[in-house]
Amino acid sequence: MAPGIIATKPRTEARSASEFTELAAIVRDSGLMRRRYVYYWTRLIAMPVVLAAGIIAFILIGDTWWQLFTAAGFAILFTQIAMLGHDAAHRQIFVSGRWNDWISLVLGDLLVGMSYGWWRHKHTRHHANPNKIDADPDIDLPVIAFTPQQVDAQRSPLARWIVAHQGVFFFPILLLEGLSLHASSVRRVMAREHVDRRWVEIGFLGMRLAGFVTLVFLVLSPGIAAVFLAVQLGLFGVYMGMAFAPNHKGMPLVPKDARLDFLTRQVVMSRNIRGPKALDIAMGGLNYQIEHHLFPSMPRPHLRRAAPIVAEYCENKGVPYTATGLWESYGIVVRYINRVGLGERDPFDCPLVAERRAI
Repeated sequence: MAPGIIATKPRTEARSASEFTELAAIVRDSGLMRRRYVYYWTRLIAMPVVLAAGIIAFILIGDTWWQLFTAAGFAILFTQIAMLGHDAAHRQIFVSGRWNDWISLVLGDLLVGMSYGWWRHKHTRHHANPNKIDADPDIDLPVIAFTPQQVDAQRSPLARWIVAHQGVFFFPILLLEGLSLHASSVRRVMAREHVDRRWVEIGFLGMRLAGFVTLVFLVLSPGIAAVFLAVQLGLFGVYMGMAFAPNHKGMPLVPKDARLDFLTRQVVMSRNIRGPKALDIAMGGLNYQIEHHLFPSMPRPHLRRAAPIVAEYCENKGVPYTATGLWESYGIVVRYINRVGLGERDPFDCPLVAERRAI
């Protein structure tokens, strides 16, 4: 279903709550919330082993431009590790919250160089209010405007020109996303506000960021080392961005004063990506964004099985459920941010809001 052409019957809050409770019972009775320990332990052991093998190969290959292929390999591996950390942070792996927290710290801070505390602070707000203006941090970015208000806030001629052409720059900008993720992590753990396990995060981030850069410059000559890090960071950012961008960008926006029930809020503002099982691996299960938002603690391997159950239920209840192909989703994202940048005042405003205001 195309963005901006969404319609559904008005539903009272009581009815909406009972509908999600009914769906949750169906999913739970299907066994899709049970833990997948063998799956996750296999990945938890395999990821550090592969990383260690990659570091050994990097050292043995030595000072050569062929290492740029190694840089690409590290970009892919770090993204896959970050996705596994995402699963742990959502309590998908263990029953124990403490175990999930520590796995997230090791995978995120120590192996990838991303602060778990920063991610949790930002991602929790996103899950609570996807695509809601002034509430979802994922549509409040410094370099891309997702709302007309953000376009109006650009004062300099250069900034306004960039925003007017932001569809062209969107994917190239992702080359800087890896650097931005590391910088945001460091800023968060060094900030004055409360951070759980601050010194653990500072220690892990310091070892990962300083240690990896030191290793690169010890093995490679300065010129090759600089290019190696640029390629690794750039491709890491592109991979991360291309996995997350299709999930909500180009879906309806929700005004900051609107109130939507949980089922509508999570389904209508999210987009699934159709594809083979290989896509599930490449996107870390994020291609089932609707099911993930409805059931964040559902283990990744169960999302594919849950999707047809949720889709059928939403169809029966008149709740729009969006699923597109991967390349189609990227086209939607680019057209959407182009429309915003060129000054259109209602980029996929949520028509459900008007219905609820009339109830």
